Amino acid sequence: MIDLKKLLAFQASKVESWHQSVELTASELPWTAIEENHQFNFLLWHEEDIARVKDIPFERIVEAKRNIDHYNQMRNNAMEKIDEWVLNYIRVNNVSEAVKMHSETPGMMIDRLSIMALKEYHTQEEVDRDDASSEHVEKCRIRVNTLQQQIGDLASCLEQVLNQIEAGQLKFKVYRQLKMYNDPSLNPQLYKRDTK
Repeated sequence: MIDLKKLLAFQASKVESWHQSVELTASELPWTAIEENHQFNFLLWHEEDIARVKDIPFERIVEAKRNIDHYNQMRNNAMEKIDEWVLNYIRVNNVSEAVKMHSETPGMMIDRLSIMALKEYHTQEEVDRDDASSEHVEKCRIRVNTLQQQIGDLASCLEQVLNQIEAGQLKFKVYRQLKMYNDPSLNPQLYKRDTK
């Protein structure tokens, strides 16, 4: 269904190459949705870094917050596309009610792997810093090892979940995020402002 070794290599290589230029290369599902999800996590990561800087113009912080909201919405949309693809791939329409429901979807797990790939890359940058203390480098080296173990564990869990879904032993639903803050008709701070 989804080759997990390919997924992990894809996410790791994109994090590295996107630090030079963010270019999308996937051409078919589910990889277009996986890449889109990963791209928006990448963009979110860097906007959140900017939003935490204290001595930058207020306007840039506002821009970062708006970008974060937009990227988060797009990231969630991509997760839903991944889940829709999985459900269409296995064509599970009439799964028995007795089959156990899994609350974390494959798209959610792939999203978590994406974030962990970003953490691993940026923590490794700390290990490689020339100006960092040996204590800092060692602390970050331990973190990289921990992240690598967590990535392996989560990828193994995802593989099991996908296999069980494909075998009809587990089911899930596409969980719509139903975000309210970006919708002017659902966010009271926006629709009350429009009526004044």
